[in-house]
Amino acid sequence: MDTRWDLFHQDEGLSLLLSKNLNINHLTAQVLINRGIADPGEAGKFLSPSLGHLASPNLLKGMDKGVERIYESIEKSEKITIYGDYDVDGSTSTALLLLFLREVGAKCDYYIPHRIKEGYGLNGAAIEKIAQNGTKVIITVDNGITANNEASLASSLGIDLIITDHHQVPPELPKAYTIINPLQEECAYPFKGLSGAGIAFHFIVALRSYLRDRGFWKEKREPNLKNYLDLVALATIADIVPLKSVNRTLTVFGLKELSKKGRCGINALKTVSSIDEDKVSVGAVAFHMAPRLNAAGRLSVADTGVKLLLCEDEKTAENLALKLDSENRERQKIESNISLEAFEMVEKMGEPLPSSIVLSSKGWHAGVIGIVASRLVEKFYRPAIVISVEDGVGKGSARSISGFDLHKALEACSEYLIKFGGHKYAAGLSIEPSGIADFTEAFEKEANLRLKSDDFMPLLKIDSIANLDR
Repeated sequence: MDTRWDLFHQDEGLSLLLSKNLNINHLTAQVLINRGIADPGEAGKFLSPSLGHLASPNLLKGMDKGVERIYESIEKSEKITIYGDYDVDGSTSTALLLLFLREVGAKCDYYIPHRIKEGYGLNGAAIEKIAQNGTKVIITVDNGITANNEASLASSLGIDLIITDHHQVPPELPKAYTIINPLQEECAYPFKGLSGAGIAFHFIVALRSYLRDRGFWKEKREPNLKNYLDLVALATIADIVPLKSVNRTLTVFGLKELSKKGRCGINALKTVSSIDEDKVSVGAVAFHMAPRLNAAGRLSVADTGVKLLLCEDEKTAENLALKLDSENRERQKIESNISLEAFEMVEKMGEPLPSSIVLSSKGWHAGVIGIVASRLVEKFYRPAIVISVEDGVGKGSARSISGFDLHKALEACSEYLIKFGGHKYAAGLSIEPSGIADFTEAFEKEANLRLKSDDFMPLLKIDSIANLDR
């Protein structure tokens, strides 16, 4: 496949300024400029990150109200349930909040929906089950921002719903007790690219501070929040949020925690992933640890990953990690078979290919269709949606290319969908099987409107031309 090359504008003067101020190579300076880091002060923070540079978590809209409600729950010994997601971001967020809340004495449990049986996000049946267990507060992590009906149900059952999410905000927000999402209007937090676990970490930072102001730690030792950054790093890398600003800081320090002999579950995960315990890199997380942690949520019981992260027994952790490793191998086989079938379907379309690819089939495993959509994008370089039809409902995963905002395109086609949600480059949806053909046509029209011929050629951005004499 041909590739377009695009050389960044070379700002020699600014590059020289950064180079002198920070005592760095001019190429490094140019790369920083290309990433939007042109101020010497900001560049210094990027190169030498510090947790002290993090903005106050209370700048996140809704944080104060959420923290106050959890403090009230702790004081009254009310039951709190953390409602997570089945991917790495959701499972690490769930474990992070659960561990901290239990450490401060909260009565706390968690719930992870089954990907195939329940689908993504809050669902009514789960909320009713949680209410029957005596829960007074539900905290969502990595989901909930589109759960309008579910928020109303929770309220009717006497549950205060605290939504923490980082996905795109819909026009109408759920009527929850409070919502913490940096993308909502009038949120003063300066960085908008946090992962779900990043928001959960900010929540425990704010809660620890709130407890301190109320004398909670006079007779107790304050938790060291650095110990939770291993979970944040796992999520931040796995969810492919931008590794800059706050995310870079959290990841740098999180990788240091991951490189220690820390949690039993993470030690076992490193072992089955054949990772050097003392040197955990971004690549090791992205290509070895994260796929295994994701595996259970794709194929079977979604909370295996959470159990591993919470585990305190080495033998149990070893067994859970081996189970995840086995399921990851099975996932790879299923994914490979579906990918080959999907490639054949596209090739039968003939030339020229449409501007978008929408494929559907009965029997495709809904747990791997997101990966298959990514493979289609890699091979054919078009926005791709893969839909699995089971029990009369189509569940789809979408992936995009540079220059095509999936969320906006799906919004324009929303009349054909039951629901949808996600980001600019990745999204999920559900659809009536009878509407797939009309949706495919509408989505193709959106792709034709939004994409030019050059957009179907991958863009390789060139940072600089290296002069080996300098």
